[in-house]
Parts: sequence; structure tokens; C-alpha cells
Amino acid sequence: MLFLVLALVVVAFGLLVTALATSAMVWAWLSVGASVVAAVVLVVDWRRRRRRSAALPPPPVAPAMVERADGAGVELDTDAEPAEEDTDAADLLAVTELDTEVRVVDERPRYHLATCPWLAERPTLTLPVREARELGFTPCAVCSPDRSLAAAHRAG
Repeated sequence: MLFLVLALVVVAFGLLVTALATSAMVWAWLSVGASVVAAVVLVVDWRRRRRRSAALPPPPVAPAMVERADGAGVELDTDAEPAEEDTDAADLLAVTELDTEVRVVDERPRYHLATCPWLAERPTLTLPVREARELGFTPCAVCSPDRSLAAAHRAG
């Protein structure tokens, strides 16, 4: 359909140039007619696509409940990106010096503990938390790696 619309627009432009070159009104009206046909084809195609997409059922979403490191239960949407953990300054200072390994998923902005339920079966890469921070990764709110790693660092 888009090819047809493009062809009609090119024809309309050619007719308009011809109308301007010859000063004949018939060419101008033919140009307007080709433009109107192109617009009608666009509207028909748009309505057909909208009707087709409305007929498709929405994908099923089955959120699961998981327990965060702080004990609060959160609903986990395994397709959506988890929220960023709200890290306090003391934990941030402790974490930026650690070489403890965390997990990252390629093309995703968060880093996780190995036990994070959001990771599920996703392929992960391991990085030291210090390096993950330097690369711009942020902590996952589901597994709260900064809070957990800082607490383990203080305890050990």
C-alpha cells in the first residue's frame, strides 16, 4: 500500500509540474485528483491496520509475587524492567569499593544478585559490583543488591 501511495504522490507532483509549465488547468486538477486518491488509500490502509490490531488479543500477563530482600512483597512482572533500588549513601559508598560479583543481563540497565527471581532463565554475565556501577548499571529493586552486599560487607 505504501508503494502505491508513493507512486500516486510522484504522479501528482509530475502533473503539478506539467500544469505549472503549460498553464493548463486540467493538469492541475488531475494532480489534485491523484493527491486525493493517495490520501484515500492512506486512510483505508490505516483503518484496516487499526481494525486488524484491535482484533488481536492482548498478550497474557501473569505477574508473580516475590519477596524483596527487605521482606516486603512485590508483584513481579517478568517482562518489564524491575525498578531501581533506592540506595542510601552509606550503602553506596560500601558497594563501590567491593569486588563481589553481581549478575547483569545484556541490554538491560540493572544488576542483580545471583538469587534474584527476576533473572529466572535469562542469560547473565557476571561482573564485580564496582565495575557494574562504573559501567552505569543500577541496582535492582527486587533483589536489593546494594543493601544486601553492604550488610554482608559490614558483617564480614
